[in-house]
Amino acid sequence: MYLKTTALAGALVLAAAGAASACEITGGRVSIIGNEFPAIQTVGAGAGECGGIEFNSNLTADHQKLNVAGMSGDPAEYTTAIIANSSIVALINEDVIQPLDDLVAQYGQDLRPNQLITIDGKVMAVAFMANAQHLVYRKDVLEQIGAEVPTSYEDMLAAAKMIRDQGIMDNPIGGAYAAGWNLAQEFNNMFLGYGGNHFKAGTAEPNVNSEAGVNALNMMKALSEYMNPDFLTHDSNATNAEYRAGNVALMNMWGSRAATLTTAEGVLQEVIDGHAIAGPMTVGGGATPASTLWWDGWTVAKNVSDADAEATFQAMMHGIRPAMLNDETSTLAVWLIDGYEPTPAAIGVFEAAQAGTIPYPMLPYMGLMHTALGNELADFMQGKESAEQALTDVEAAYVAAAKEKGFLN
Repeated sequence: MYLKTTALAGALVLAAAGAASACEITGGRVSIIGNEFPAIQTVGAGAGECGGIEFNSNLTADHQKLNVAGMSGDPAEYTTAIIANSSIVALINEDVIQPLDDLVAQYGQDLRPNQLITIDGKVMAVAFMANAQHLVYRKDVLEQIGAEVPTSYEDMLAAAKMIRDQGIMDNPIGGAYAAGWNLAQEFNNMFLGYGGNHFKAGTAEPNVNSEAGVNALNMMKALSEYMNPDFLTHDSNATNAEYRAGNVALMNMWGSRAATLTTAEGVLQEVIDGHAIAGPMTVGGGATPASTLWWDGWTVAKNVSDADAEATFQAMMHGIRPAMLNDETSTLAVWLIDGYEPTPAAIGVFEAAQAGTIPYPMLPYMGLMHTALGNELADFMQGKESAEQALTDVEAAYVAAAKEKGFLN
């Protein structure tokens, strides 16, 4: 159930783009739910260019709180959800999306094999971009302290100490550590970097209360000492704002955000001039990057008419057509679209794929683990309990949820 790392890496250099074409669809409803970052906004806008359809788009950071409920009605409120490795699992578990094999055969002849997300032998999504978290940094600040570009989190800590000690920045590290989904994802990255496995082999039994889990939390706590004191409220948007304001010199950030970090209004010139990107870091002397490899793609709701399903598939295909690539859009993502050639902004994701970064686990019960981590780790980060106690709480919360869902007896 993984989109293989090698497939993502191989997709980073693709063939020439095709010719532009108009999009006219004979009837049907297209309603999109998805995240709000620029690459997805571009795909959604492209789908909305099609004539002859009833179109609606809700791109929001709260998409994962809305997509299952919005696709569970009959008919579904949303005809498609833009998702990633993690969020497709909930849609499959709740049986709200449909196999796409027939629609691919009819309208998807131009899709590349690595774009077809196949689960249990059926195409359940169409991927359009790769993603990963990796290092974003201020090269001018590192030059000022005489430090090399960090390749490990230990290097990052050492550089952060030098930056603070020399009075350059009070809180030089940024991270999307907002309590909930973001904090859990930062743990996942670090945990995998330490060689952890979320579950006991071949089972749904939890395995995070381990040496790797404790090490991951302790490293996250050490990093947080160099972050804004309100780090538990900082998602990607807030972290990027700190970077743009010149308050952060080192951060682990999504590749899908990297290209637009210095293009927003009001970014300091010193930030623009000093901005640089590198691959993901390792931790604890390991060789596996402390990151996860992702894909983003789109689905089609199960509870929609055939006309709406066909219109949705055609409109979303227009949103990811090769002709949408240009000098501006090519910088927004590592596109899995015919004609994409990597830009400087893509180097972090490219290096993540090349370095053997582990794909985010597409397991039916991983969402329950992610939720448990997000709910239980904040107390440790605030110094209210030990790492061992926090991970005990995570496993207890996960087991209760997994039993309720039938994954554990």
